[in-house]
Amino acid sequence: MGLLERLRKEWFIAGIVLVIAAARLEPDVGVKGGPLKPEITITYIAVSAIFFNSGLSLKTEELTSALMHVKLHLFVQIFTLVFFPTAIWLFLQLLSITPINEWLLKGLQTVGCMPPPVSSAVILTKAVGGNEAAAIFNSAFGSFLLGSSSSVPFTSIFSQLFMTVVVPLIIGQIVRRYIKDWLERRKPPFGTISSCVLLMIIYTTFCDTFANPNIDLDKFSLIIIVFIIFSVQMSFMFLTFLFSTRNNSGFTPADTVAIIFCSTHKSLTLGIPMLKIVFAGYEHLSLISVPLLIYHPAQILLGSLLVPTIKSWMVSRQKALKLTRQPKVPVKIQTSANPKENI
Repeated sequence: MGLLERLRKEWFIAGIVLVIAAARLEPDVGVKGGPLKPEITITYIAVSAIFFNSGLSLKTEELTSALMHVKLHLFVQIFTLVFFPTAIWLFLQLLSITPINEWLLKGLQTVGCMPPPVSSAVILTKAVGGNEAAAIFNSAFGSFLLGSSSSVPFTSIFSQLFMTVVVPLIIGQIVRRYIKDWLERRKPPFGTISSCVLLMIIYTTFCDTFANPNIDLDKFSLIIIVFIIFSVQMSFMFLTFLFSTRNNSGFTPADTVAIIFCSTHKSLTLGIPMLKIVFAGYEHLSLISVPLLIYHPAQILLGSLLVPTIKSWMVSRQKALKLTRQPKVPVKIQTSANPKENI
């Protein structure tokens, strides 16, 4: 396979490397308040485009079916809001005897309590080809559920979720009704569009990370925290994979993809305002914020790198399940017309 052909096939991975390198060279371009205005172009326009794209590509029956998949929703919400923070708390009891800064450990605990993000889990699920409708419901519901029960203004959360998720999704569904035949005939590259939007999100996220003065730690602490965060993400992704693929789990391979991303991703958009309210007046607020500021780009980077692997597993698993469900054709034993030849 030639270099150009390889790049064409792995363009998304190459794109991740390029946007991170660009963010490292000129982080001021993509930071909040910078020339790209990500607080508008990403938070509102890009996220709205993601869900409008989903509304166009998803059949109404798929959305309805996902809404009624109660078992999947319970799994994601219980794992995200109960198992995740409990497991992190137990893990931190072990880390408390180490020389790691106690405020960084408190920051790790707050990461465990955060809801899933609205955009990244949906985009990654779509990029793999998983249950996108289920990812949409759980991402929005998790943010709404935790946000409405926290100190963050309820009206602000509800209005932002409604305008960037619900409205674009409904408009996409309405437009789909009028151009359904054209969509089925031309098959627009919805997955590629979502992947391009994700590259924009990765770029602006790393611009904020590289330009953030709060991430000012000694190299040892920074390396340890990054290692812990990646280890936690990989471990929990593996756990959700095991739980959702066991025998008689009731989940399809596409469901498993949505579960992996929705159960392990955490929201920075809702998380930072919550931290500022809960820890208002704390002189160590910047240290408490560091784990979440690292976790957010790490989850996007790790998830993006795993897209080809998870997609390959899902496709092969779907093919295997399809073969097992095909009825077996009975083998007919040919007999001779002469009874003596059959003896």
